[in-house]
Amino acid sequence: MPARPPGPHPTGPHPTGPHPTGAQHVLDYPSLVSLVENRLQLAPRYRQIVLPVTMGLARPVWVDDHDFDINFHIRRSGLPRPGTLAELGDLIARVMSRPLDRSRPLWEMYLIEGLEGNGYAVLTKSHRCLVDDFAGPEISQVITDETADVVQYEPDLWMPGHPPGATSLAIGALAEAVSRPGEFIDSVVTGNGVVGGVRTVVDSTVRRIGDLIGDVTDSAPQSPLNSPGSSSQMFAVSSVPRRDCAKIAEHHRCTVNDVVLAIVSGVMRRWLLAFDVAAPITDTVRVEIPLSTRDPGVAPDAERDATWIDVGTPGFVTDLPVGEDNPKVRLSQVAALADRYAQSSRRVTLGPRPLLPELGMVPFPEFSSWAFRSLGTRGYNIPLSITSSPVSDRYVLGRKVSALHAVPGLIAGHALSIGVVEYLDRLNFAFTADRGVIGDLPALAGYVAESFEELLGAQ
Repeated sequence: MPARPPGPHPTGPHPTGPHPTGAQHVLDYPSLVSLVENRLQLAPRYRQIVLPVTMGLARPVWVDDHDFDINFHIRRSGLPRPGTLAELGDLIARVMSRPLDRSRPLWEMYLIEGLEGNGYAVLTKSHRCLVDDFAGPEISQVITDETADVVQYEPDLWMPGHPPGATSLAIGALAEAVSRPGEFIDSVVTGNGVVGGVRTVVDSTVRRIGDLIGDVTDSAPQSPLNSPGSSSQMFAVSSVPRRDCAKIAEHHRCTVNDVVLAIVSGVMRRWLLAFDVAAPITDTVRVEIPLSTRDPGVAPDAERDATWIDVGTPGFVTDLPVGEDNPKVRLSQVAALADRYAQSSRRVTLGPRPLLPELGMVPFPEFSSWAFRSLGTRGYNIPLSITSSPVSDRYVLGRKVSALHAVPGLIAGHALSIGVVEYLDRLNFAFTADRGVIGDLPALAGYVAESFEELLGAQ
């Protein structure tokens, strides 16, 4: 369950601004829809669609959805009472496995009922083109408050604008071709137009070149984590007390993020040993993590409260010494490697950047630098998102959020993604995996507690 930055959003369109109300609210489907309707003015991209340009001559553009239907995007779901966390994870995995409807705004929200203890869960699913420094906040950040007082914004009388016609788009594409001929050629060759189809002819050639480049560059270790899988996903969570992790960090003179990396190292060591007992375990597993975990100064807005949404931020690639059996040595190596590689220009990644600020991240792979991006995925085995600082208490319609997890999306060529959020003095681990490669994800998530206890006992 996610949250929004503190205070009124700086782009709030009404001079009177929001005002809190102490009235009691019921968390049900109608009230959630009303809440989102009131807050969508803070995330205007959530009422827009991506319109392709004729023949793929230029990058697609954002236009208002004239048929916007909020009830299509906000859905009600339930678990057989009393629903367990495992059953909730199965439901989340099914939702995340389904592609978004590209003819509509690229997001969905689910109110999930039936959890044990009369609990609820709110799942938000947003395409990354909606969530970055250029596009605005994620919808889950928008619907949450810092206190039990519900912030009510002035009503937003939204009317969709007129979409540009095909002629206007084509003229704009030609103008762009004159000003940026190189990008025009890339749009045509790698776009969705008739010329773009030629890329299928050179597909195998590009892959062979990618294999050759991978052999002579610093590519990731060979691992089943980069194996082709299926379209079916799994999701599981685990958590450990942050206070004890801080004690471990203090004892070993490192950071809490180092302890997180050591826990993940222990998790992956156990999983690799169980994956194929006959195969020798690899020495390292390579992960990509946010650079802000080593240097808070690189965060997009150092003054803003922490968020679990990590899209387009700079990162770096480091190695987890999964071949090391001693947990104390493993922690020491993790800290040293992270400090070293955070300073290495060869290991720093800028993250996905938008082609145009007004467009955000292009949502369809065929519109971007397809060939070179496919080569870049060879650089690491696991994308690992870690919040740079704790997320403060969050409330939805006056009800305190009891647990907060970032659902990490799978990246092409990777069978596992991990997200870590610090909330209510807990470090919450979330795992998304390709079912075709990692069929035992609940067991893998269970290794978090074992790895944590191992480090706690090594003090």
